[in-house]
Amino acid sequence: MRALPLLLCVLLAGCAEARRWSGLPAAPEDRLAIAEAESGEEDEGTTVVRMALGRRQASAVLIQEQGERRMWRAPGGVVVQTDGARVTATAGLPRILMATRFDGPDPLEDPKSLLGRSVEARRLVDVAAASRAPETMRFGLGFDCRLRGFRTEEEGQILIEETCRAPGLRRVVNQFWADERTNRVGFAEQWVGEGLQPLALDFEPD
Repeated sequence: MRALPLLLCVLLAGCAEARRWSGLPAAPEDRLAIAEAESGEEDEGTTVVRMALGRRQASAVLIQEQGERRMWRAPGGVVVQTDGARVTATAGLPRILMATRFDGPDPLEDPKSLLGRSVEARRLVDVAAASRAPETMRFGLGFDCRLRGFRTEEEGQILIEETCRAPGLRRVVNQFWADERTNRVGFAEQWVGEGLQPLALDFEPD
């Protein structure tokens, strides 16, 4: 189960800031525009991930870590949880992922094993609007996915393409680029909510 064990208390800490935007019909890029404007130089040794939504970019700082599960906060009230390279929950965007649960292991945990073969996976996702109003919540939205790995023109790089279908949604395509030597994903673009552009995550920013 890949829900957020401590997400609620962390998000509540940022609720006062997030409320400033709850009544605005802002595009999701506007949240990261705020984050970009407020981002400064990170302290030396701080772990960060670079995020982009559309044309807007911001750095998010690691605020919680439990094994491969990490929580990142960007200025402007944007919070993203990742499990490995996969986004499993978000907050601070017009649409949010409340939780993600896999039916079996996530094939993305071993990118090299996907080279030249297709693997099916299923996960259940809980989603809501930023207001978390009950009428906007959908629980157990089933994503039936197929993952396949390819070697890219760049030596040592693997591209994992994941195609998913879920009731009431358009086809979802996620992409993950991994280093074949380390078997770790360094960059990803993935679905984070209906009507939002894919969220890009650079786990190895310069």
